[in-house]
Amino acid sequence: MTRGTRGGAAHEDGARKAGGGAGTAPGGTASGGTAPGGGRASGSGSVSGAGSARPHLSHRVPDLGALELLLAVARHGSLGAAAREVGITQPAASSRIRSMERQLGMALVDRSPRGSRLTDAGALVTDWARRIVEAAEAFDAGAQALRGRRDSRLRVAASMTIAEYLLPGWLIALRAERPDTAVSLQAGNSAAVAERLFAGDADVGFVEGLAVPDGLDGVVVAHDRLAIVAAPSHPWARRRAPLDPAELAATPLVLRERGSGTRQVLDAALSAHGGLARPLLELASTTAVKAAAVSGAGPAVLSELAITEELASRRLVAVPVAGVVLRRDLRAVWPAGHRPAGPARDLLSLTRDRPRGR
Repeated sequence: MTRGTRGGAAHEDGARKAGGGAGTAPGGTASGGTAPGGGRASGSGSVSGAGSARPHLSHRVPDLGALELLLAVARHGSLGAAAREVGITQPAASSRIRSMERQLGMALVDRSPRGSRLTDAGALVTDWARRIVEAAEAFDAGAQALRGRRDSRLRVAASMTIAEYLLPGWLIALRAERPDTAVSLQAGNSAAVAERLFAGDADVGFVEGLAVPDGLDGVVVAHDRLAIVAAPSHPWARRRAPLDPAELAATPLVLRERGSGTRQVLDAALSAHGGLARPLLELASTTAVKAAAVSGAGPAVLSELAITEELASRRLVAVPVAGVVLRRDLRAVWPAGHRPAGPARDLLSLTRDRPRGR
């Protein structure tokens, strides 16, 4: 545990838990019972019998920072040296000791030109404090070990377009920041991503649908548009006027499977125009849909992120369509109420630093 000015509520809570739990003096006795020195503990509560509510610690229990300062005074016999050890000024150390004495209702340190000496009560309190601080240090070390185990791996689940065209760049940037974190990526449609998160098989997910799935929280990390594309030999590649939404809906297309974010957006956009015709082909990956379209199997609907090279080389042609919005948000998602921590949190920060899509 790093020594210093840790006087906040979090450290006070840690000291209370490490020191034996609420209502317990450092030696393990209930508040109001016999303290480690033989006298009565100063806590205000008492255990009245089996099944009674466990009392809270007395407000007279000092925080960890004050106890660490007292231990430093005992080691050095000097308030100034103790202040330097814990990283505060001598006036601040003196003020903290006086505050602790008022809190406990007893003198702990005799100050003189020759140095600072513990009173008899101070020596007894120091003995109790040593056990509390040692327990808190063990608590801190254990918590660090748990964080280290959590931070040693990151499991990501992502829908196909994000997994293929956005996540590689984000993960390369994450590796530069966290070289010791092992990352695994599971790709599937948006429904599969949600299932993995619910099952605890992923730490964070990325989806392409219209909204955050039920039971998940999320944040928009990028934007995307769907494009209607066809091989140069297809009649749509040579037309000048934009497609009518009803014509698009009535035409068999090469599509992603149901449950994919791409399919959700297309179904919603064309629901007012008669709904999608029966697919010409229904394929489970963006790469497969793109390959089918390039081969001339039929027109397809794909993310603009996925077809940059094919449009530039004229292996595919973008077909304009009027009267229908095919824009979508790309989201990071996680189980509701459990915001990502550690490497997953860092990955989310990188997605905001490196936006893609429009």
